[in-house]
Amino acid sequence: MRLPVAYRNKRLDCGYRLDVLVQGQAVVEVKAIEQILPIHECQLHTYLRLSGVPLGLLINFNVPHLRQGILRRVLTGRPVPVP
Repeated sequence: MRLPVAYRNKRLDCGYRLDVLVQGQAVVEVKAIEQILPIHECQLHTYLRLSGVPLGLLINFNVPHLRQGILRRVLTGRPVPVP
């Protein structure tokens, strides 16, 4: 799903692409990597801030048991409104 970005009062279409947005309530970022790095968590946090969605899941499918690859994050604070 495309996530527009506002910069200096200009709207940039397709600045970011969300993997999955679940009923406007949760952002799901899907990975198949050796391990989740801080940059992946920052990516999810950026998507949460820009979309205004409070809940995010980072799911890594490259793990022996799927429950080991799920990282849940909740946005606290005020989201950045998209004009």
